[in-house]
Amino acid sequence: MTLRIDEPPFLSALYVVAGVLALYLLIRPTWRRTLAGLTAAVLGGLAGWFLVWLVTDVLDVFGVGLTPVTTLWTALGFGGVSLAIANLFRSRWWRKVIAAVSIPVFAATAFCGINVDFGAYRNLNDVFGVVPYGALQLHSEHGEVVAGTDWLATTTTATTADVPAKGEVGTVRIPATESRFPARTAVVYLPPVALTPNPPALPVLYALSGQPGAPADMFTAGGMATAMDAFAAQHDGYAPIVVAADQLGGPGRNPMCVDSRDYGDSATYLLTDVRNWVRSNLRVSSDPAGWSVFGYSQGATCAVQFASGRPDLFGSALASSSELGPTLGNEELTISTGFGGSKKAYEKAQPASLLAAHAPYRDSVMVFGAGAMDAKYSGFARTLYEEAKGAGVRAELLSSPGTAHDWKTVRYVLAHGFPVIARQLGLGS
Repeated sequence: MTLRIDEPPFLSALYVVAGVLALYLLIRPTWRRTLAGLTAAVLGGLAGWFLVWLVTDVLDVFGVGLTPVTTLWTALGFGGVSLAIANLFRSRWWRKVIAAVSIPVFAATAFCGINVDFGAYRNLNDVFGVVPYGALQLHSEHGEVVAGTDWLATTTTATTADVPAKGEVGTVRIPATESRFPARTAVVYLPPVALTPNPPALPVLYALSGQPGAPADMFTAGGMATAMDAFAAQHDGYAPIVVAADQLGGPGRNPMCVDSRDYGDSATYLLTDVRNWVRSNLRVSSDPAGWSVFGYSQGATCAVQFASGRPDLFGSALASSSELGPTLGNEELTISTGFGGSKKAYEKAQPASLLAAHAPYRDSVMVFGAGAMDAKYSGFARTLYEEAKGAGVRAELLSSPGTAHDWKTVRYVLAHGFPVIARQLGLGS
């Protein structure tokens, strides 16, 4: 379950096995049967290509475009399965057995190729949603709220020798005391300096997954701990506390980070319950400059909403592939489900309205990013960037080369956008 399915040793072996099977199935005793197998493979590949075109370009089922790499792997998968099915007819029993075995091999090969393109799953545990982290163990941390973002001044005993090489990641059940929101277990990262005998106060970075998704995705697919450890290694163990709380309440739900009758009080959970837990258990600042929010897709939309609408709580946001605002894909459904039928409330909750209402911003930073091959969300990022700049926000725009609406984009935006956010958080230079 922990075998890396996204790295060359496994992928190379799988590709070789699939290639050998395809070659065997293609070569038949007569040229007519060989031609029949080749025709089946071509037609299957065309069917796979057509399905991608229909689902993404025509019906827009997922709301995002797919890369040529994903389209190619889908076509190859369909082509391979079609070739195997063709070998089930008018063939010897052993060829039928090999053809039957080939079907899951071809499907797995296509899945792994697509997974590499999306950068989503490292192993089968990730595929099945197994959270690879144990319960968070607090060490010398304790609840305290300080003023400002001079983190170094809040400790006197930590030395370089006290600071471990890496931080710790663990799960936490954050109670929904005020919101009663059905939140799943959160995942929290404590940077190396937080593990010292007298930890300093530290900035906080919310990390919100896409939808469908789960809090652990920001670590397993998004690489949060790796990125924060790398940053900490260059800054004497200092990095933000990362809190990946559940803004969804389930993988298939989209509460849009607002309080609603149908989906529960997602906003209150994040802005009140999660914030209270952090302030009660960790040393943090009361200054909004010491709080940031990072998200992907639906989580990125939430990040923009919070940084735009609550500059008193968050001084910065990092958004990877954000929508223009909270949405369920259909304005009428969004208004009726998330805003109690009030179009005025819906319009007021859009980042464009929030930015206009709070302009000019005194001290806010926002970074917007999207994949260069994701035309739709790249357009959203440009629009949000211009609106934020117009409201007085210090904004930056990132484009991830060669990626689309996927986790590779998330990791690119995190790597190139976090240094900007870190300066606002009082870290780095």
